[in-house]
Amino acid sequence: MSVEAALANIEAEIIVIDNNSSDDSCAMMKERFPAIKLIENAANLGFPKGNNAAVAVAKGDYICILNPDTVVAEDTFEKILDFAKRQNNLGIIGCKLIDGSGNFLPESKRGIPTPFVAFTKIMGFYKLFPKSKIFGKYYANHLDENQSGKVEILVGAFMVMKRELYFEVGGFDEDCFMYSDDIDLSYQVLKKGKDNYYFHESTVIHYKGESTVKDGTYMKRFQEAMHFFYKKHFKVSILFSVFMDIGTFIFTFLKKNKRQLAEHKPEGYLLISKEEKLKSALENVLEKKVHLISSSEKNNINSLLDNLAKPVEIIFDSNFLSFKFIIASMEQFKSSKTTFKIVPKRSNYGIGSNSSNERGTIIKIFE
Repeated sequence: MSVEAALANIEAEIIVIDNNSSDDSCAMMKERFPAIKLIENAANLGFPKGNNAAVAVAKGDYICILNPDTVVAEDTFEKILDFAKRQNNLGIIGCKLIDGSGNFLPESKRGIPTPFVAFTKIMGFYKLFPKSKIFGKYYANHLDENQSGKVEILVGAFMVMKRELYFEVGGFDEDCFMYSDDIDLSYQVLKKGKDNYYFHESTVIHYKGESTVKDGTYMKRFQEAMHFFYKKHFKVSILFSVFMDIGTFIFTFLKKNKRQLAEHKPEGYLLISKEEKLKSALENVLEKKVHLISSSEKNNINSLLDNLAKPVEIIFDSNFLSFKFIIASMEQFKSSKTTFKIVPKRSNYGIGSNSSNERGTIIKIFE
């Protein structure tokens, strides 16, 4: 829905790849979005093959690789394309990504994951030494999150580039492991002498999903991804195995011994909408009082939040609000005591995610 709104003033097409979904996703797409080109695969072909198939039938000069668990602002593509046309040696453009809690996702901009750089990521050194040039390379800490500029690696959740360049580098490597396909594509573009850019002037929500959960399986996949990339582009080094084994051991040990914090369930609810019916339905589902903000009050959220019990959840009605406003509000009001949900247009449910390390959630509002 947000993508359609963002393409209102752009000549473009939307292509959706379905990798043999087991639910009614395809039927829903055909019913609600008949103008969108849907490619239904008979098997789960994976992220690289799926995207390659979509780009193969695309017609535009530019393509945007976009995850399904994203929300874009109404002016996202206009800003990105305007920036792209001003570059003389364009590779790939990525944008500022936030999670469902409004927090910046550091993978929005990254450096080449050499064995040592990958090790500093696993060990979390980039958090301990955020200003260090040595330990901050994985997440390209030479740039602030609110500073556009050249970077080496971008994330596959949002990538804009010339379709011609995509074919020139061979698209996504279909032999890639999870977590390395976007790294590989970014690096292939760099090898062509092109410049990759992180663009901070448009923010996109990336809820993330099943592959996000930070457990032992995640660690194994990350290790396989780094091994694939390093084996493909660099000489095999004993340092890689040493760094990865040490990092994996420490990561696993810390996870097993980390005390799990109780999830904060909201005590106060704030609905930004003009629909009393939606307010009543939410109160019935949540079994809590929901405070409704009208259109004239939506710019006074701060003062209203002060009077609500904490933790608080803000629910945005996209039938009434722009996605740009929703995204900006999530960035503005993010805190450890605030969560967010969005009610999509013409829907009977709300979507959201309270952590970039966990799966997103859906709440059913109407029968």
